Amino acid sequence: MSEVSNEQLSRPEIPLVDDVFRPAYSFFQKFFKREASSSILLLAATIMALIWANSILAHTYQELWHTEVSFGFGKYRLIKSLHHWINDGLMTFFFFTVGLEIKRELLVGALASRKRALLPIVAAIGGMLVPGIIYFAFNHGGETAAGWGIPMATDIAFALGAIAIFGRRLPIGLRVFLTAFAIADDLGAVFVIALFYTKEIVWHYLLICIVLALGLAVANLLWIRWTVLYGLLGLGIWFSVLGSGIHPTVAGIIVAMLIPARAKYDTDQFVKKVDATMAAFKCGEQSCGYTILLNRDHLNAVHALGMACHDVETPLQQLEHGLHPWVVYGVLPLFALANAGLTLKGMNLTAVATHPLTVGITLGLFLGKPLGVSLFSYLAVKTGLAS
Repeated sequence: MSEVSNEQLSRPEIPLVDDVFRPAYSFFQKFFKREASSSILLLAATIMALIWANSILAHTYQELWHTEVSFGFGKYRLIKSLHHWINDGLMTFFFFTVGLEIKRELLVGALASRKRALLPIVAAIGGMLVPGIIYFAFNHGGETAAGWGIPMATDIAFALGAIAIFGRRLPIGLRVFLTAFAIADDLGAVFVIALFYTKEIVWHYLLICIVLALGLAVANLLWIRWTVLYGLLGLGIWFSVLGSGIHPTVAGIIVAMLIPARAKYDTDQFVKKVDATMAAFKCGEQSCGYTILLNRDHLNAVHALGMACHDVETPLQQLEHGLHPWVVYGVLPLFALANAGLTLKGMNLTAVATHPLTVGITLGLFLGKPLGVSLFSYLAVKTGLAS
């Protein structure tokens, strides 16, 4: 085998196929870097679901999402429809990712003070109570009276998608407030469902969830940074919340709040380690070229730099950055595709539009939600409870 010189390694030939695919690659690279791109995919999936559910292939839409998928070990089996696996399983990763973002803001961001953190919580309470009252005013005494919980909830996936569309045109404080509000509102809705709509709560599963959550807290206090351990305990929490009868996406928020937010070492140690590692790159007068293939010390230095970058980043940041693209470009569009397929065939739109159920939900969401959020936020600030 002939010897390869540094000069040859530093001037590699670029295959012509790269020139063919570079424009398409550049387009997708720019698309996925744009903050609103995920919202465009979410909107496209919603439109696709509506068209599909009302087309000649409407039966395939229902059949697909009601397909049963099972996972098992030995005699134990967990069988759910594809629709439930998306809503109860994949959406847990969405709640987990948003929970990590909220925790970061609570620690060092716009929600770091108690009064700032209380504002979205109080706003969420107003955004639930007023829509519920408006709905009940139109439906009390009727067969649809029990549906008061419907307009109380904010669909967090679509709410955050709408925020992303406006992107940097929204002030950062408003974006953080709306994100925290959407989380608090959604958790409040889950609490309402668990308290008023769940037929039975299996308490021993909740006890298991508490024990596993304490295990996560202890691992955090002991500075354990082994991601697999947090993953296994998090999976156990998800199964226990699912078994309890409460919506399993709550597990995502619980685990997110217990993920370590401190790195293996601080920034000063990181800078010293990087400076010491960079001293290994000595190439003399000429350019180093592609010495990674020739010089073992340079390769080891690159690996050391990679480890240093990994160790200075907190587990919270690693998980947030790692999961974010999968959630916004995969989980959320799939969630929209599986849930937005409202069938309109054979529907009397006039009768539907004037029905107390429709009026209560529509006025509750379009009028009650912003009114409740604004009123309770205003009162919280004026009374000094929040800022």
